[in-house]
Amino acid sequence: MQPAQNLFSDEARRNPYPIYAHLREHSPVLREPHSGLWMVFDYAGVNRVLTDHETFSSRYGPDWLIFKDPPKHTKLRALISRAFTPRSVVNLEPRIGELTRELLDPLVGRGQMDLAGDFSVQLPMMVIAEMLGIPTADCGLFKTWADVILDMSYTVVPGEERREEAARATANFVACTAETADYLARLLRQRQTTPGDDLLTRLAQAEVDGQRLTPEQILGFFQLLLLAGSETTTNLINNAILCFIEHPEELARVRADPSLLPRAIEEVLRYRSPLQWIYRVAKRDVEMADGQVLPTGKLVLAMIGSANHDPRQFPDPERFDVARDPNPHIAFGHGPHFCLGAPLARLEARVALTELLGRLKDIRLASDRPWEPRRGLHVHGPSRLPIQFEPPRYHSQHTAGS
Repeated sequence: MQPAQNLFSDEARRNPYPIYAHLREHSPVLREPHSGLWMVFDYAGVNRVLTDHETFSSRYGPDWLIFKDPPKHTKLRALISRAFTPRSVVNLEPRIGELTRELLDPLVGRGQMDLAGDFSVQLPMMVIAEMLGIPTADCGLFKTWADVILDMSYTVVPGEERREEAARATANFVACTAETADYLARLLRQRQTTPGDDLLTRLAQAEVDGQRLTPEQILGFFQLLLLAGSETTTNLINNAILCFIEHPEELARVRADPSLLPRAIEEVLRYRSPLQWIYRVAKRDVEMADGQVLPTGKLVLAMIGSANHDPRQFPDPERFDVARDPNPHIAFGHGPHFCLGAPLARLEARVALTELLGRLKDIRLASDRPWEPRRGLHVHGPSRLPIQFEPPRYHSQHTAGS
């Protein structure tokens, strides 16, 4: 059982893949005895947990879209999905490019930056703020709230050593929710008198079964977007640069052929999945492929990061290959709860990495100290990523192959 317990240490969170490989081989469905928490590690098992909503419920956590089951989930998801249609997302590309350059312009001449704090945390926050119609000047406040929500992962992973962290996370979340509700109420009052062409106005005017969304439902959407709309993209950008630094030969392939960048992004999503696990609750006793029975009512962690390294699904899974094809990873989940923001995250990563790789040469880590994982136990990526690079001679727009 020791390998499973170690999964939540900082060392394992930086590189969980050897532990994943051991557990997939010997315990693809595992019960941690101290907490009763169940984990599923193989691709087929994880895929089943995420897809079979008749057997595995999402109803565990705050009153958010991702914690609801069909049919209510289906109706609420339809409201917000219009903001993430392919056309809506493509229309955002010019503005994402402008925001990317605004952030990078003062940084590229320095020869060093904290990629996370200076750039990849800020960019998706700014994009989500503009989609909602909220001042980007408030992004610092949004980050504070998002960090509090991330800390709620400590309440999912039981254990005596995390009891204090879990209690503190719960108290902070309650206070954060009250503060966010007050902030949102002011904005909604403004939208009642002055509607805008933004997502918040559409949520305020939306109806389900002939009824307007309640303030609590809108708050749930708002909190979800603050977190999911930023954290995945932040980690995707950071993890891509980590992958390129660790695999310079693959970076050279992308520089030589910029058309590989979209496939490289998919490989980053598989190789260093920004979201490592999602939880579900078993609605009934269910027998998994290895004969293990998941009991009714038990919390189950679907280990996405492990599934995306399953050799039965991905040939040579520990190799980072920017041209991997096919690449049926499940980094954005699967089934009814497939991530609505996946097209936006991919677009932001492509725009950001095109600028970063085009303008920064000889990118390398600025410290030999191990990077510190981000706050949420369920996400994968650095909280800070100091990098050094050769500054460009001229400030101009480039491509990943320039």
